[in-house]
Amino acid sequence: MIKKLDGYVIKTFFGPFLFIFSVLFFIFVVNIIWIRLAQFTGKGLSYWEILKLLSYLSAIVVQLVLPLTILLSSIMTFGDFGERYELAAMKAAGISLTRIMFPLFVTTLFFSGLLFFFSNNVVPDFQRKAKNMLYNIAATKPALNFTPGQFLQQLPGYSVKFDKITGENGENLTGVFIHKMATSFEDQQSIVAEKGKFVPADNPNYLKLVLFNGYIYEDQLSNIDYNARLKQPDQAIKFDTLVSHFNISEIIDKAIESEKITDDYSFQNILELNNTIQETKKSNDNIMNNVTYELVSQTNSYVSYVDKIKPKIPIIAPAKTDTVNIQKKQDMLYSAYNKLESIKQSTLGKDSQIKDMHAYFSRVVMQQQRIVSYSVTCIIFFLIGSSLGSIIRKGGLGLPVVIAIAVFIFFYVLNLSAENIAWSGKIDPYLAAWLPNLILLPFSVWLTYKALTDSQLFDIEKYKSMFKPLINKLSKNKEHQRYR
Repeated sequence: MIKKLDGYVIKTFFGPFLFIFSVLFFIFVVNIIWIRLAQFTGKGLSYWEILKLLSYLSAIVVQLVLPLTILLSSIMTFGDFGERYELAAMKAAGISLTRIMFPLFVTTLFFSGLLFFFSNNVVPDFQRKAKNMLYNIAATKPALNFTPGQFLQQLPGYSVKFDKITGENGENLTGVFIHKMATSFEDQQSIVAEKGKFVPADNPNYLKLVLFNGYIYEDQLSNIDYNARLKQPDQAIKFDTLVSHFNISEIIDKAIESEKITDDYSFQNILELNNTIQETKKSNDNIMNNVTYELVSQTNSYVSYVDKIKPKIPIIAPAKTDTVNIQKKQDMLYSAYNKLESIKQSTLGKDSQIKDMHAYFSRVVMQQQRIVSYSVTCIIFFLIGSSLGSIIRKGGLGLPVVIAIAVFIFFYVLNLSAENIAWSGKIDPYLAAWLPNLILLPFSVWLTYKALTDSQLFDIEKYKSMFKPLINKLSKNKEHQRYR
């Protein structure tokens, strides 16, 4: 009997779970596509490469989608039980709410452990692959990696600008300007054309560009003496069609998935991050000690000098005797004060360096702690969702969705706020990573207690009855004034 009930509860839970996870995952991935669209469209990538890149980028989405899915699915599951009076029937049969929640609690523990494994092993690897792939796409697809209206150096040895780029693969160009990046002792050359077009070259190591209606401006500096160059004006050659080949072999050889970037903290698991935290902390301590020693060594001599002569020689209205000696000491005193002021300005300059150090340390710490904290969030969200569902007794996609989204938005805003505060150095990064869970945990325990005691937390009639005496009193006063 109990085993059948456990199977029924789990089966009921997995229906909305799979549906909600698919929908939320799709929404979050679409958001990633929208943000990253300009980075990999029009680069000549195959559909398989685009799908692979999206799979790498979407791995991080699971960390937020899974807790939200558990929250919404648990609300809908227990809300359906309450709306169909199945929850009341189970309680009437002597089965407590705790026992009804137990199989889903075990299921949530399984998902929590799965999320920890995924965040610790899969996400860092996918983050590394995604970052390297984006880097290599920019390097290996120079022919189509141009931004209209900007000078770019995607072609080795040249600076190029295109006013407009059109065509399915960005092959049609308008307003072409190409400048050869030569030294002051080499021949200078610039090409200006009304239109141009990228066409496939016979040799894949070369990029073929056909230009129409333009000029070649040359200034020959090599093999000509200085006096001859003064007499020779710049050469301008008009052309109707010009075919240019650019050697791109040095970047074409880079593989689309070769991993050149390996030192990012987001590529590390929890143990590797722990080593990075210790190394970063040690490095920061050394830098702080050096900064402190530098400031102390710079200020000690001047502070001691100022303290020594200040009581004896006022800065304003010096004594008339021994004017030369006093003036000399005053000059030294002013010099000391100016030096201290310059040291103060230097200290303010180092303040930004210290903030950057702390921000990086906070990011590494929060990256490590969130591998665990997001797994705990799954358990907290289940307690909130199952308790709310059993209290409101409403299933479907109406009220449960509204409540789940409100709870998740509160969690997400709190998460981002704690992150920003930690980066600014106003809160410990360990506390910031766990702050949303620490705030929501008491709320989840309180909701669970209310659900176990059959609290009418969302019963509108209960709140109406609390204000009924006041409403009746006000309504009687109104009636008395009307008939007076």
